[in-house]
Amino acid sequence: MPGTNLTRDEASQRAGIVDVQSYDVSLDLSQARTDVTTFASTTTVRFTTSTAASTFVDLVAERVDAIVLDGRSVAPSDVYDGTRIMLADLGAGQHTLEVTAQCRYMTTGEGMHRFTDPADGETYLYTQFEVPDSRRVFPVFEQPDLKATFAFTVTAPAQWRVLSNQPTPVATPVDTPVDTAVATAGAPGADPSGEYAVWAFEATPRLSSYVTAIVAGPYDGITAELTSRDGRTISLGVFCRASLLPFLDGDEIIDLTRRGFVFYEEQFDLAYPFAKYDQVFVPEFNAGAMENAGLVTITDTYVFRSKVAEAVRERLAVTVLHELAHMWFGDLVTMRWWNDLWLNESFAEYASTLACAEATRWTQAWTTFTAVEKTWAYRQDQLPTTHPVIADIRDLADVEVNFDGITYAKGGSVLKQLVHFVGREHFFEGLRAYFRAHAWDNAEFTDLLRELSLASGRDLDTWVQVWLQTAGVTTLRPVIEGGGAGEPMTSVTVTQEAPAEHPVLRPHRLAIGLYDLRDGASGTELTRVHQVMVDVDGASTEIEELRGVPRPALLLVNDDDHAYAKIRLDPVSAATAVEHLSALADSMPRRLLWAATWDMTRDGELGARQFIDLALRNVAAETDSSALSSLLSQVAGAARMYVAAEYRQATCDQVAHGWWALAESAQPGSDVQLQALRGFCSFARTPEHVATLTGLLSGGRELPGLAIDTDLRWDLVTAIAATDPTGASDALVATEAAGDDTATGQRSAAAARAARPSLDAKEQAWSAVMAGDLSNAVQAATIAGFARAHDPALISGFVPRYFDVLSQVWQTRTLEMAEQIVVGMYPVTLVERDLLDRADAWLAGNPDAPAGLRRLIIENRDGTARALRARARDLLD
Repeated sequence: MPGTNLTRDEASQRAGIVDVQSYDVSLDLSQARTDVTTFASTTTVRFTTSTAASTFVDLVAERVDAIVLDGRSVAPSDVYDGTRIMLADLGAGQHTLEVTAQCRYMTTGEGMHRFTDPADGETYLYTQFEVPDSRRVFPVFEQPDLKATFAFTVTAPAQWRVLSNQPTPVATPVDTPVDTAVATAGAPGADPSGEYAVWAFEATPRLSSYVTAIVAGPYDGITAELTSRDGRTISLGVFCRASLLPFLDGDEIIDLTRRGFVFYEEQFDLAYPFAKYDQVFVPEFNAGAMENAGLVTITDTYVFRSKVAEAVRERLAVTVLHELAHMWFGDLVTMRWWNDLWLNESFAEYASTLACAEATRWTQAWTTFTAVEKTWAYRQDQLPTTHPVIADIRDLADVEVNFDGITYAKGGSVLKQLVHFVGREHFFEGLRAYFRAHAWDNAEFTDLLRELSLASGRDLDTWVQVWLQTAGVTTLRPVIEGGGAGEPMTSVTVTQEAPAEHPVLRPHRLAIGLYDLRDGASGTELTRVHQVMVDVDGASTEIEELRGVPRPALLLVNDDDHAYAKIRLDPVSAATAVEHLSALADSMPRRLLWAATWDMTRDGELGARQFIDLALRNVAAETDSSALSSLLSQVAGAARMYVAAEYRQATCDQVAHGWWALAESAQPGSDVQLQALRGFCSFARTPEHVATLTGLLSGGRELPGLAIDTDLRWDLVTAIAATDPTGASDALVATEAAGDDTATGQRSAAAARAARPSLDAKEQAWSAVMAGDLSNAVQAATIAGFARAHDPALISGFVPRYFDVLSQVWQTRTLEMAEQIVVGMYPVTLVERDLLDRADAWLAGNPDAPAGLRRLIIENRDGTARALRARARDLLD
């Protein structure tokens, strides 16, 4: 894969030699509107070496024009290999390195990303540096423990807004690019307008390079300010592309930010550490957001030009609070090496959910955490590639594939347990001491653990060993003896099972809830009548507190979701759940029951059609938007992958009918109505379905209270295209695209064209992706359309070609682009033994393939193997 690797040993050796004081980085972005290829980067690095040694600085550039080391010119051809500048025979003491280079604009969401908005032709730039991509913009010792100050100077069109980690200075107008040496070395000619400006930012505090950032372009938005707990005035900014400004809900983002500031400064007992806080919604962003110090970048798909589900708005709120938490945990105090990436992200997951639940209107945020994060964690933890939360990160190649459900979701789940284990007061007492001890420096998990142990008085070594240093998820089952309904139980035992691959049984501090049917205001309700908090450990734990207690209609292990474990139900409770799941008023126990039944479906203990029947009977009562969204996704996965092949089409039609019936019966204008209609669009297949879609699109058919807005129109158009093998829908897609000449419109049109169920359409999509000319966002949309096929056999002919191109894709594309292709172009719904055999053959024939690529193929293969097992179970019903 392009770029360079860096091993942990190399980083450790370099950190033992080098101490970096400062970077002065000058970027000439003045021609970004006309030159789509490169920009000039001039950098001065000041560092010391503790002993006489040789080392290197990282740089991925199109061309290096000049290198001056300690006042002596060095020929670039002698020391630069395309990824590293070798610094040989350095004496002990102070050094200065000056590098002039031409760096490449990217369209992959890495380094300096360049985007032209089709809505108005304006050009927008932003940087994305995590993990190893600051070197695509300036020479740098790219590892988190070599912190330094960064002073950025940017030349750009005078009309632009230019932002960085420090407050934006007053721009100085200039008539030509400021660095004439760079200009004569090959920079483009003058901007047609002849109007430039230079922004010279003050040096940052000590930062790791991956959280530095530049944003430049005609971004627009709102500004505000707040008073930090130490009395400083902190300026706030919320910005986006000019064409999206009418849709930017800046006031809500500012409100969330204010709430987050108050919550975190109080919990951490530490004022916000930076001088200002900007949040910029940027185009074609690969992730949800990035925690650049004082300059958070967020995907602009979170600027809603159409109505979205409340679940999406809650996800935006959690994202805003997640990145804000990183200002303290990650930016102020930074991991020494990437093996503590899990802690960085897990802390932000935990803290943002806590803040969301306690400081915003989304008080059910922990239910969302269960529905989204923990579902992700359980799925990842059952893959053959699962790993301990504390992973062995040997090099950058390891870290790049460890942004996964273990790092984020399982880590967040067990961190929540750790808080429960040591006590919330003690946890935050230890965290405050950790911040005070390591501010502006680097630290390791052992440093935090030491403070937590001191604060709580607990020895945490055993907890760390079983929860962070082992992989896999266990399953908890209740075994009840004696007692009919309402009669005393003679014993209740919780058994714990571990997978053979990871045979570790863990201790759990959890609640067991007892629920009975009661008459309520709205009819029969399933209400919790008793709860006990217990410790479960080993293969079997008898619950003494429940001996003699009347047997409830439903006994729920892990009530309130404190533990990290899959749960099962006893037969009586399972029957109650099937019959009365919708009678649960509280969203959390409902979500836990949905999670249990979904786990059973994935594990082949419950037929997929049984799960779908249960979902369709009870979904109308689901009031939590995120839980509803998760359920819709699970039903889709079950219908397309886990239902036996001979029942697949009939079941998909059943699901389409169920979602349409729900859309018709839902409260007009409600979240349920919107989500149900979108679910219907993804399954619509028959002529009757198409007539419904066409009627909604034309206005001939209506759902009360629901406006068919721009993005919903694209859902309808794409659903129609996905049923049209003749190409008649091409004109419809073209008309819709002409009326929506925006970046979103272009992506939607690409997805719609690729979704058409013809070999010609799939071939065009395949060719477009493999040509390598698409931006990251358009490539992702094209892949999504390619994968959309009501009859998976349509893409079966591409399977041999998929395995043939894997190595080439991995070698020639950046990580983000390659991973999109390897994961997205794998035919997950083509559940056939032949696909499994081809994956096995590729793995056997490519034992030396890069570890990241092999991991993705192993995970793809596991999905197919699991689906085959689930289909075999479904045949039994």
